Amino acid sequence: MPPRHLALAVAVAAVWGVNFVVIDIGLAHFPPLLFSALRFTVAAVPAVFFVGRPRVPWRWVLAVGVVLGVVKFGLLFIGMHAGMPAGLSSLVLQSQAVFTAAFAALLLGERPGRRRLVGLGVGVAGIVLAAFDQGSAGGGSGPMRAFALVVAAAVAWGLSNVLTRKAAPPDLFRWMVWVSVVPPLPLLGLSLLFEGRAADLAALRSLSPGGVGALLYVAWGATLFGFGAWGYLMRHHEATVVAPFSLLVPVFGMSSSWLLLGEPVTPVAGAAALLVIAGIGLSSVTPGRFRRARTAGAAAIAGARADVHAGAPARTPRPSVAAAAAARSGRPD
Repeated sequence: MPPRHLALAVAVAAVWGVNFVVIDIGLAHFPPLLFSALRFTVAAVPAVFFVGRPRVPWRWVLAVGVVLGVVKFGLLFIGMHAGMPAGLSSLVLQSQAVFTAAFAALLLGERPGRRRLVGLGVGVAGIVLAAFDQGSAGGGSGPMRAFALVVAAAVAWGLSNVLTRKAAPPDLFRWMVWVSVVPPLPLLGLSLLFEGRAADLAALRSLSPGGVGALLYVAWGATLFGFGAWGYLMRHHEATVVAPFSLLVPVFGMSSSWLLLGEPVTPVAGAAALLVIAGIGLSSVTPGRFRRARTAGAAAIAGARADVHAGAPARTPRPSVAAAAAARSGRPD
């Protein structure tokens, strides 16, 4: 990965990590379901006129729009509004990797290998430790309910990942724009039903620069820039190269929450973060391909040496395509 792509990947992780702090700020100005509805409205309405059709069946757009946009973000915003800290939310939401693997096994027939199972087990241990820390710090059932809502949001995210894999959109940015068209009306209806017309109108009438800034950040920064840049990286590099950068999201999320919101990072929360990040890293790294490329390159060199010993003209060893690609990129494929 060239330096500019490396910098872009880190920038996306930083934008997504700080996004949890911005959500926390926005929830001080808007009811959670209304805030989520406005987020997708602002993200989708301007962009939908500049992108073509999603080039996937509409049923997938609707399904992911409901599961990801309505369920996942609705639960996340409600959970954070109910008291789930921004930094811890950025960490717990990464448990989506566990639920993605579970749904992939259930719906796609995928069977994770031993290394991935170990990694997912380590990640689950981190989430359990984070839940223990949240319960101990909260001293009541309220924080645990908020924690459970964010875990439920991670479950919805895992399901949406599998649905997206089934849809196989060729352009992630265009896909995200059209998925963002689905949630606003359902979320607005739920907001009117549960949060009330009076609360929604009061929030809209008392718009402040802080509320508008938070809305623009989560809509244009985290959604349009984040997914657009991520899609660009995925088009130029293999998923196994790009995906591990998402492990930086809770790092930026927890550190920015500590710096900007004053959220404490307890030793238990720090240990939980390390377990979750290590677990997801173990489950996402696939060293087998690197070993195959290295073996192919070694076999080519051994063949050239055999030719020399046999008296044949020496020829430059030609590594396999996989080995050449790995050498060019400097990454362990």
